Amino acid sequence: MAKIEFSDSEKSVIIGKIKRYFREELDQDIAQFDAEFLLDFFSEEVGAYHYNRGLSDAKLILEQKLDSITDAFYEIEKPTDFVR
Repeated sequence: MAKIEFSDSEKSVIIGKIKRYFREELDQDIAQFDAEFLLDFFSEEVGAYHYNRGLSDAKLILEQKLDSITDAFYEIEKPTDFVR
């Protein structure tokens, strides 16, 4: 798996959320550098779990859609004397 990387604007938003969480939930102010470090840590150590869960969820949705398409083919299939 490739390293999880964010654009500068994405990183800015996420870091803002980390800083706000620390301030509002933990009554601590953390510096920009510390928030960036924490983001990098979680991206490297925990990101793969979230990434894999997203892939699993997407795979399930795709499988359900493919089943639906397959069912739709059977619904429009014309009867013939041939047996499958």
